[in-house]
Amino acid sequence: MPAEAVPRTYLCQRKGNPTVEHSGPGTPAALTPAETDPYAMALSQFDQTAARLELSPGMRGLLRSCKRELCVHFPVRMDDGSLRTFTGYRVQHNLTRGPSKGGLRYHPQVTLDEVRALAMWMTWKCAVVNIPFGGAKGGVVCNPKEMSETELEGLTRRYTTEITPLLGPASDIPAPDVYTDERVMAWMMDTYSMHVGYTVPAVVTGKPLSIGGSQGRLEATGRGCTIVIKEAAEHFGIRLEGAAVAVQGFGNAGSVAARYLQEAGARIIAVSDSRGAIHNAGGLDAVKVIAHKSKTGSVVGFPGAESIPPADLLESECDILVPAALEAQIVRENAPRIKAKIIAEAANGPTTPEADAILWENGVLMLPDILANAGGVVCSYFEWVQCLQKFAWPEPQVCDGFSNFMSRAFHEVYHMAQQRRVDMRTAALMLAISKVADATATRGIYP
Repeated sequence: MPAEAVPRTYLCQRKGNPTVEHSGPGTPAALTPAETDPYAMALSQFDQTAARLELSPGMRGLLRSCKRELCVHFPVRMDDGSLRTFTGYRVQHNLTRGPSKGGLRYHPQVTLDEVRALAMWMTWKCAVVNIPFGGAKGGVVCNPKEMSETELEGLTRRYTTEITPLLGPASDIPAPDVYTDERVMAWMMDTYSMHVGYTVPAVVTGKPLSIGGSQGRLEATGRGCTIVIKEAAEHFGIRLEGAAVAVQGFGNAGSVAARYLQEAGARIIAVSDSRGAIHNAGGLDAVKVIAHKSKTGSVVGFPGAESIPPADLLESECDILVPAALEAQIVRENAPRIKAKIIAEAANGPTTPEADAILWENGVLMLPDILANAGGVVCSYFEWVQCLQKFAWPEPQVCDGFSNFMSRAFHEVYHMAQQRRVDMRTAALMLAISKVADATATRGIYP
């Protein structure tokens, strides 16, 4: 539907939301732990959407709950000969529409509630892009930056062994996430295969090409985010040529999104990673920043850029903001100072519900995580299918199918937003939750 054919006022104003209260931009109240807890955020989003959909209490209770939660404590032999015990989690939120799918993150701040939230968001994400998966997530509490490759391999193989009862190409399929990569997926696949006695490439996605990975998988999340941004810009009359872009989190998703947006004519004015942030109003060359980070380990110190406090990046004078780091980065306190016209969530859960309400009232177009960063799981689906078929697709086939999935998902969410006159996050959640609820009702309750 052309942008001119529909009123746009619903994207610029939302008044009288009875479920969210916030103070004015001058004197924000202190944030409560519940406001930034990912699981509280996920439940709040679900509860508000379920009320709009008028789901029955029984269905709400079922979809609100995680199906399985596994917590494991396991030893790893460190390089100095000592034993260290680590804590890991694997949570399956919902398997109604297919086997559970979700990433694995290694981070010192991983918690069970965070993993629960990410698993729930994965369920909705898979439903938004209409692929036959449910949601799962895994995490290990560790600091991979302080561990050797040998220690990381030992940790990965032992963690995989501990959660093996849940894993399988028809039950639960991990993928890379924060501080995990194709190398970690190769270790996981090999460990699982050793246990069952034969090679099972389809048990994980995000693997190297040499052992069943898919063309396009490494760039999928950032590329998918860019496709959604382009679709949104076209529909809402926002010119990408010369648009100023700020990217928080210059990892795989953020750096790829920056490169593709730059190729589309946008100007990358600020980027950040875990060590700091840099800014240049005239524009940063994304390709050169990627090379600098690869060489030095950080974007900090890039020639021709000034260092800025990382928190200031979110409030940059920009047209497009891409949060690609961790959860709860845009909150009630800083949301009134966001200047971007479009926020595209390449990260999971970077915006709290309280901040969402403020941004909506201020006319910011939010492209929610379950749509904007769904490219990774779409390409993971392609990889899984190729592994099951034992047939590798050529890159053009992967790219064409990928673009079609992402564009179709955007249009379905956009149509829901226009039809129900709601913001894009609410529309995406309504679309996803209704699909899972319909599948649940269709399958019935066993026994």
